[in-house]
Amino acid sequence: MRESEALTLLRAAVPAADGETWADLGAGTGTFTRALAALVGASGRVIAVDADDGALAALRSWPARSAAPVTLLRGDFTRPLDLPPLDGVVMANALHFIADAAAVLSRVAFHLKPGGRLVVIEYEGRRPSRWVPYPVSIARLGELAVTAGFTAPTIAATRPSAFGGRMYVAAISRSG
Repeated sequence: MRESEALTLLRAAVPAADGETWADLGAGTGTFTRALAALVGASGRVIAVDADDGALAALRSWPARSAAPVTLLRGDFTRPLDLPPLDGVVMANALHFIADAAAVLSRVAFHLKPGGRLVVIEYEGRRPSRWVPYPVSIARLGELAVTAGFTAPTIAATRPSAFGGRMYVAAISRSG
């Protein structure tokens, strides 16, 4: 996916985030991190979290231009992280790798300010495989979100996936 496509998907879920602090959990090589940096603007901040040194090295080599500052954090988002209070979190193609997604979403809620937003980008209509071991359908995300202290998800966008099924973008907010 190109950065421009990632930005379009994020804008569907988060129309305004200028000046905010967001984290990209499971950032990988940074497609959504770079899109998020454009979304929060030069006065915002993005924290890219990934456990893979190679992925973080690829992100480190990206010239930020006029986008938000990006802080790289090597870490496993399934474990406690040292993060500031966040306005939002993006989890793009990350949640389907986690067996205990409810615990991870509870941890994400802890890092969000009241009313903070979580954008989840996942696949609808995928069966378990080595590439998507724990599929997170829209219905399952709804159950997980409410259990973890979030509002019910709003589907902001969908698009066909090159790997089968459809990709969806869901926006949810921290309750309370």
